[in-house]
Amino acid sequence: MPATEVDGLTQISARLEAAVREAGALALSMFGAPLKNWTKGPTLSPVSEADIAVDDLLRRRLTAGDDGIAWLSEESADDRKRLTARHVWIVDPIDGTRAYIAGYPDWAVSAALVDSGRPIAACLYAPVTDQFFTARANAGAACNGTAIAATGGAQLRGARIAGPRNLLERLTAVAPPFTVMPRVRSLALRLAQVAHGACDVSFAGGNSHDWDLAAADLLVHEAGGALTSITGAAVIYNRPVPRHGMLVAAGRDRHAALIEFLGDGRLAFS
Repeated sequence: MPATEVDGLTQISARLEAAVREAGALALSMFGAPLKNWTKGPTLSPVSEADIAVDDLLRRRLTAGDDGIAWLSEESADDRKRLTARHVWIVDPIDGTRAYIAGYPDWAVSAALVDSGRPIAACLYAPVTDQFFTARANAGAACNGTAIAATGGAQLRGARIAGPRNLLERLTAVAPPFTVMPRVRSLALRLAQVAHGACDVSFAGGNSHDWDLAAADLLVHEAGGALTSITGAAVIYNRPVPRHGMLVAAGRDRHAALIEFLGDGRLAFS
């Protein structure tokens, strides 16, 4: 990271945007083509040759400056040297691989730069729908160059809420009536809906990872919202185990109302 932090962040954000656009174009060029795919890990999560190709491209582009920024990606071996680094690239080359393999449009390239555990620059690109989200710390968030904002208000009744089906079923039993939003297979895109006002509240289930969250987290915060645990704790990135419990995103006033509501014991979250 350059010594002149503001100018340095502007320059590095430009590098990030260029890399994510190129990565999105590569992913789109392979979308719908016959691809090798397999499963990995104890959860048997899917991965395709497109995930690997996009990961390789992003790593080449983002680490080309040899500026000491560490690397954490869903599709790369975890280099534990990242734990002593102040700055880390956190990347999901294709967030929503199941959607990508199945031919659905709701997948995205997600990348963020983290400083001391919190994101300071982010890009999220959904090539099929041509939505390119950007955010920089203290500089706002945008979609395709136009400023975006989370919805205002604190009311829960009638709110548009997205999240895992089992969570929404439990919420329906105790919360005021609300609108269940259509499923979005990419968690990053689901959270980004809050940032650009297409959704009022979005939940993440209890097994999300840094790469699912970091870019969307900054988008939500810079759009005037908050993304935290259901107790209101900030999400901290680049920990030894980059996995998180249940999270909620909303505009700040509604988020505060939700945290109070969820903390009253009426819902038993595991």
